[in-house]
Amino acid sequence: MTTLYITQQDTVLRKVDERLKVTQKGTTLIDIPMIKVSQVVIMGRVTVTAATLQALLERQIPVCYLTQHGRYIGRVEPSLSKNVLLRSAQYRAAFDTVRSLALARQMVRGKLANMRVMLQRANRDLQNSAVTQAVAQLKAHVTAAEVATSHEQLRGIEGAGSAAYFGVFDALLKPSGMHFVKRVRRPPTDPVNALLSFGYALLANDMQSTVNAVGFDPYQGYLHVEHYGRPALALDLMEEFRPLIVDSVVLTCVNKRIIGPKDFVIELGQVHRLTDAARRKFLIQYEERKQTEVHHPVFGYKVTYARCLELQARLLGKYLKGEIEEYIPFVTR
Repeated sequence: MTTLYITQQDTVLRKVDERLKVTQKGTTLIDIPMIKVSQVVIMGRVTVTAATLQALLERQIPVCYLTQHGRYIGRVEPSLSKNVLLRSAQYRAAFDTVRSLALARQMVRGKLANMRVMLQRANRDLQNSAVTQAVAQLKAHVTAAEVATSHEQLRGIEGAGSAAYFGVFDALLKPSGMHFVKRVRRPPTDPVNALLSFGYALLANDMQSTVNAVGFDPYQGYLHVEHYGRPALALDLMEEFRPLIVDSVVLTCVNKRIIGPKDFVIELGQVHRLTDAARRKFLIQYEERKQTEVHHPVFGYKVTYARCLELQARLLGKYLKGEIEEYIPFVTR
């Protein structure tokens, strides 16, 4: 099962028999069996026929709409899961300060621990003193997160850990003409931040599809502050995977010169956007990373990162329903 990304502008997606075809002026660009598609991501000006949209929803395949540059617009989802018991447990935990904080602690611990692993791996060759110091700082932040006594304190620890991590991120980049000074989210004002933001948008979409499929309400979370329209739970669960999936892909694209400085368009205000060709190259690397097999620390067998997203959501469900004693974040070595 894979995600079908449609990035070519002014194209049409239609169902022909049991296949999905993307055409442009009568020419077929993509022809794929529908059974192989888990979700469709549309970027920019793409038309989906009414019959095709109906067929996708009947097969529980969501359709996500992004702008041409990767900014999230909205989604068309299949009917809501019938698992009302899971959602009831989700809401009860959200209003239980003790359980909500326990979940948030684990999510932050997972994120910071995986950031630390990423730096440790890179520093085996670099032997950079600043990176070594950041590794030590992240270890301290992981310990602090485990005993945080409030959500506010925990978010402060998460922020400090992220600052330590991104403070040395530039050291992980090989000479390519692209540098990283600090994390700039909206809008990204340099190539590396543009890659990170695009990757995080993709990951958030994948996690939202996952929590919907499992049966959660994606808008009720435990770590992220509630805002109207924010898929807080999807953002919560993706934290553990930010460094392992997205940051890894960004480093691969830069260090292997898959994407370079010429692959960006600079708009007013120094806003950097990926070209269409570069966006397709990034998507290939992103999907390859999701299909990478890793040893799951809880279940003890090899699974893809894509499967890990679902397993973490199901672990959360088991915790909320009282089937396991605690939610265990995905932490690699």
